[in-house]
Amino acid sequence: MLSRSPVTLDAMVDTLKAAAESSRLRILALLARGDLTVSDLTEILNQSQPRVSRHLKLLLEAGLIGRYQEGSWAYFRLSDNDAAREFVSGIVARVHDGDIQIMRDLERLESVKRKRQERAADYFAANAASWDHIRSLHAPDDAVETAIRKLVGNRPFQTMLDLGTGTGRLLEILAPLYRRGVGIDMSREMLTVARANLDRAGVHNVQVRQGDIYAPPVERDAFDLVTIHQVLHYLDDPQAAIREAARTMRPGGRLIIVDFAAHSLEFLREEHAHVRLGFTDRQIADWFEEAGLDLEETLEFEPRAGVEQSLVVKLWLGRDRRILIADPKQSDLATETV
Repeated sequence: MLSRSPVTLDAMVDTLKAAAESSRLRILALLARGDLTVSDLTEILNQSQPRVSRHLKLLLEAGLIGRYQEGSWAYFRLSDNDAAREFVSGIVARVHDGDIQIMRDLERLESVKRKRQERAADYFAANAASWDHIRSLHAPDDAVETAIRKLVGNRPFQTMLDLGTGTGRLLEILAPLYRRGVGIDMSREMLTVARANLDRAGVHNVQVRQGDIYAPPVERDAFDLVTIHQVLHYLDDPQAAIREAARTMRPGGRLIIVDFAAHSLEFLREEHAHVRLGFTDRQIADWFEEAGLDLEETLEFEPRAGVEQSLVVKLWLGRDRRILIADPKQSDLATETV
């Protein structure tokens, strides 16, 4: 596997051999545009599943791609290793998009993405009424998104993790800032929605995968920004989720939580599976303290005017209190905190 440290001649030759085959290079070019299953790649490459699986195995062994399970489906993506991603990106960037084979692959890739979007549209149609009702009770989403953009700022950073990513909206709006984004959600249906939305927005520096917010399938001490947007009220143990989120953060990293202030709308528990009826500032502050985070800012968003039963949306910003010491061997971007 490639690393940022120099590698042996034999290791470099093995890596080059893994990429230096037309089908495998086509696979890398496709995965540079998003995560795909074996079935997706079989359809796009017009090759048998055993042949595609063999190519994927060689790329996995070379450390150029990664694999994760989502129910009965296995998804493949570019490696999380920065050096490997840079290596692949450099190769793929030199392949002309006008090449006839690449053009055909990209056409079939668009067909695969259209199918995803159709599944996402079906899921939205089945649940739109419920979501629209809840949205009508609180501040418009764009007000919260504007505040999040302002808090995060314009300074680029390395990594973002969105826990309970849902539609992937936060990954979409912050995509210009992070080098690599990851979204985690337990619902395969919501992951279908997120992939469709991110594909439509042209966001390729991100992956979404199935996982438990109490045990997110990501590395520790790795993310500059972690977000939990309208998720905590569905959880039996929000404190444990915050504790796990903190463990994924780099020293000096930030955690943004958006959820409802404490309220008494019992029908949300009975009809919409809300386990918690909002949260107080004291609860969040105590949970941040226990997780080793400093509460830096609290924002409040009033509900729409004229709503009889309403919800106040709150935003809490926490920061990992550990101090990040820059490594002079790494680039500035790789050692900066957000």
